[in-house]
Amino acid sequence: MTTYLDCNATSPIEPDVAKLVRHHMEVEFGNSGSRTHFFGLNAKTAIEKARLQVANVVDAGKDEVIFTSGATESNNLAILGLAKAAKDQGKNHIITTKIEHKAILEPLSLLESQGFEVTYLKPNRDCVIDTEQVQKHIRHDTFLISIMHVNNETGAILPISKIADTLYDSEVYLHVDAAQGFGKDIDALKNERIDLISISAHKVYGPKGIGALITRRRNYKKPPLTPLMFGGGQEKGLRPGTLPVALIAGLGLAATLAEKNNAIWWEKCSEIKKNAIQSLQDLNVSFHSGDSTLPNTLNFSIPGINSEAAMLALKGQIAISNGSACTSTSYTPSHVLKAMELSDEEIEGALRLSWCHMTEEVDWQNIASTLKKLI
Repeated sequence: MTTYLDCNATSPIEPDVAKLVRHHMEVEFGNSGSRTHFFGLNAKTAIEKARLQVANVVDAGKDEVIFTSGATESNNLAILGLAKAAKDQGKNHIITTKIEHKAILEPLSLLESQGFEVTYLKPNRDCVIDTEQVQKHIRHDTFLISIMHVNNETGAILPISKIADTLYDSEVYLHVDAAQGFGKDIDALKNERIDLISISAHKVYGPKGIGALITRRRNYKKPPLTPLMFGGGQEKGLRPGTLPVALIAGLGLAATLAEKNNAIWWEKCSEIKKNAIQSLQDLNVSFHSGDSTLPNTLNFSIPGINSEAAMLALKGQIAISNGSACTSTSYTPSHVLKAMELSDEEIEGALRLSWCHMTEEVDWQNIASTLKKLI
């Protein structure tokens, strides 16, 4: 039986979440916009409950939660949605990092083609951005800083709360792509100076196809977002279309379970990571992250072993990847590992293993034995 170790690509769904999603698909399947019967009213109630559940994880108000199809859409809405306000204020500078997900880098590339200037900060070899580096690059025309919470390839946790603390006297908007960190590294996202937070349900044991953009008020004002789509007026006019009640309810419950069980799940993942490192240490492994990482991720390479050859050899034992699932059709070297200035050999051999609290017992000794044969 193949053990699934690719939870950073997508996680298994919590059984109670799956049960709730199915309930709202088969029993309480109403449109939340229908206000003349109980099917619609029940749907509306389920959505507002989920809105509160998501908001509670980051200490936001429930009216600050905008449901989207996932973090990719949320990132686009946050970045492209602020462009008009930036132009109106005569500001055209944005700060981000070289290790962001393509859902950040590509919208920023679009803005660059429209005259915006983007500063791409370089990480250290542990895949972390220094807080002072961010502060150093803020200019009078800086409008937005967009920095991820947790890197999807290495599991590195970036100091977003510390970065936020440096901005209390600044008007610059701070956006955090929290797809990998929401419900896992919880306290950092509670910093009230983080203006915008993007999340995806399927990274936190919920259903695919649903996420949210959290739009915090600052001085009683929400970020001045312009919608990217039109027609219907749902989600305060920022995201039109019939709301997927079942998926939203699933996200809400997934958020609550992640918050409630955070310590237990963190400990379970830490134990798995400890066993993995112990089993692999005799293979002269290079781990591509430092101490500030989630306990559910390992990115490493072994001298003399190509990642494609390793995945082929491990096929049938474990399901893993050698980078972001969103770019899995491309065999170009990881832009994240390149930004960390790893050697070509390390990049070509890099493997990403990621798990969760539902991961069954992993035969790390057998995995190490298989890899050793390739050296």
